[in-house]
Amino acid sequence: MTTVRTPEEDSPVPSKSKKAAKSTKAKILDAVRWLAIVLVVAFAAKALTDNWTEFWHTLSDVAWQSSVLSLVALVLAIMVSTWGWQVLVDDLGKPIGYIRGAQICLVGSLGKYVPGSVWAYLLQMELGRKAGLARARIFTGSLIQLGVGVVSALVVSLLAAPAVFSNSPRAMWLFVLIPVGLALLHPRVLTWGTSLVLRLLRRPPLERPLTWGVVLKAFGASTLAWVLQGVHLWLLANSVGAPGFNGLVLCVGAMAVAMTVGTFAFILPSGIGVREVAQVAVLTASGLTVGQATAFAVASRVMFTVADLLTAGFAAGAAWATTRRTVAAA
Repeated sequence: MTTVRTPEEDSPVPSKSKKAAKSTKAKILDAVRWLAIVLVVAFAAKALTDNWTEFWHTLSDVAWQSSVLSLVALVLAIMVSTWGWQVLVDDLGKPIGYIRGAQICLVGSLGKYVPGSVWAYLLQMELGRKAGLARARIFTGSLIQLGVGVVSALVVSLLAAPAVFSNSPRAMWLFVLIPVGLALLHPRVLTWGTSLVLRLLRRPPLERPLTWGVVLKAFGASTLAWVLQGVHLWLLANSVGAPGFNGLVLCVGAMAVAMTVGTFAFILPSGIGVREVAQVAVLTASGLTVGQATAFAVASRVMFTVADLLTAGFAAGAAWATTRRTVAAA
């Protein structure tokens, strides 16, 4: 495969005059990045406050142990998903490690709360560039994770097929995509497809083919994340009803459907609205009333926002502390 290097990470040392020019440019870019981070956090905070009253009212009927465990399940899901992203990015160049990768991935992901989910990818690329990584590398890692995650979600969504698609039989054709998606995950096919997309975007193709080990790790991380998100929803529902094991299976499948549909609702911030439709459908199938199901769907969205802010904050703090220690040691 013909490859083209992206020397963004391996640029030659600039002259003193260029250093001065870049210093001014770097300051401007830093200011823009900080402004972007402030804006996405503000959007996330607004999403939190808009639903806080209903959220708190819903949780007042839920045992605190269930609420805490539900939030813990979400935090674990985000951490696992971030690890899958980091594995892909590490395979595309010099390993960056989990702490550094988490800062780029999680803080950048807050961009999904801004209308138009593309902002998350743009912010991740800028944070990666700030850390000395090529924007193309960050974008490629996110692009591959998106594709692997969608295929994983289609497989897991089979668990919720009876509840989610009972009133929409024509939507069952989506499951025809599962064998197609699994075939596309073959490392050679995935490498070719990713390089094709990069060429269309006028970016260099992958420098080396993906391996089974990397693809399987990314697929496993996505699958485990869907399971943990399902556990999160089940813990809320199980506190006021008795969904049991069957309800757990349905919740896992529902979260895979809901989050994937939400990912492709580009116009809406964090897929608002479309995610809740799948959640309500499954929760009502588990025996909850429409009112209860809707309340838990709203509570789930708020808990996602809380988990996103917590993990992004911890990741940024850990990365900052690591940088400080490195500088002090030098």
